[in-house]
Amino acid sequence: MLSGKRILDLSWVLGGPFAGQLLAQLGAEVIKVEALDGDLARRVPPVSDTQDSPFFLSVNRGKRSIALDLKSPGGRQALYDLVRTADAVIYGFAPSVPKRLGLDFDTLSAVNPRIVVAQIIGLHDEGEWADAPAFDLMLQALSGVMSITGEEGGKPVRVGYQVADLAGGLYLALATVAALVKALTTGRGEQVQISLYDAQIAMLTWQAQGRLCGGPVPRATGARHAMIAPSDTYLAADGKWIALAPTGEAFWRKLCETLGRPALADDARFRDGAARIAHIDELTAELGALVATRPSAEWLALFAAARVPASLVNSVDEALRHPLTQARRMVEPVPRPDTGETVEMLGNPFKYGGTPVLHYPPAFAADTADVLQRVAGYSPERIAALAGQGAIALPAQEATA
Repeated sequence: MLSGKRILDLSWVLGGPFAGQLLAQLGAEVIKVEALDGDLARRVPPVSDTQDSPFFLSVNRGKRSIALDLKSPGGRQALYDLVRTADAVIYGFAPSVPKRLGLDFDTLSAVNPRIVVAQIIGLHDEGEWADAPAFDLMLQALSGVMSITGEEGGKPVRVGYQVADLAGGLYLALATVAALVKALTTGRGEQVQISLYDAQIAMLTWQAQGRLCGGPVPRATGARHAMIAPSDTYLAADGKWIALAPTGEAFWRKLCETLGRPALADDARFRDGAARIAHIDELTAELGALVATRPSAEWLALFAAARVPASLVNSVDEALRHPLTQARRMVEPVPRPDTGETVEMLGNPFKYGGTPVLHYPPAFAADTADVLQRVAGYSPERIAALAGQGAIALPAQEATA
């Protein structure tokens, strides 16, 4: 869907690279522009001579890697020469850095009036927040997300994956695509900015809106839903947890029938959604006692036959091996270009005609020479000269050839 669009991805670590990979999964050509010491994510453990960092692999499929020193005249000019034919630049610099490096929208749009510049920042671009560090944990804490995560009355805990970074990456990719549409229709580029903090506040959605409308302060409720009951996890006889979410009266009655307690649906304490919330502890005790009478496999078979919304609480490994994951091609074998060894990697969540098969994430600077020749029109001699000046980096075998 983005075939023919060229993205220069100057971001590193997680949020920005995740956005770049999403754009690659949508068909764009994504050129990863790394500093001369490479993306820090390449060194996140575990990593060895025979294994790349899983952290890096997870957000860099389908990209090409080039290495430029953007503080050097030669490296910065090389970037400008790439910008001339690019459609978008994405980066995650602190707010004050782009102008200092000559990467701000005004500078880049003077090179290419159609260029889209999409920036991801931590907090804000002004005042005391502009240069403050912003890591995923502190963003979850600052935005209130940790206050609604975990067990009621327990220690605040973070979401199990880096939701602040990844949600910011999703917003960045969406904003980039929207700006590309504008550039396509108007002939002029656009600058867009995504704050990781903004994204977390925005994703509070109904919980935040409820509070803004005068409702109670949202709090952690464990696996329970604060406004819908039952919606919780229950321990089966074999020690495995089952998640039940029979939202709506029809599903609630079907659950009671499947559990062998149809009269429970008409119990005054549970006869409608408001009553079930008001008597949530009693409801939890009733359902917990019933689920505890059978092993999880038996319950899941019964629930599936009755179309009761239920699932086993899987481990990550169980989820990766689940038949549904295989059916959706969300784990796929990808050959390493250096050895041909097959590595299992996460698949493309975008399913559409002509969905690209993304290659293995690039080795550091693997494509510097190719990209500068093919995209910027540089001669081999000019590339060698820039490498000699330390303005660019080449793969080890090319640098020593």
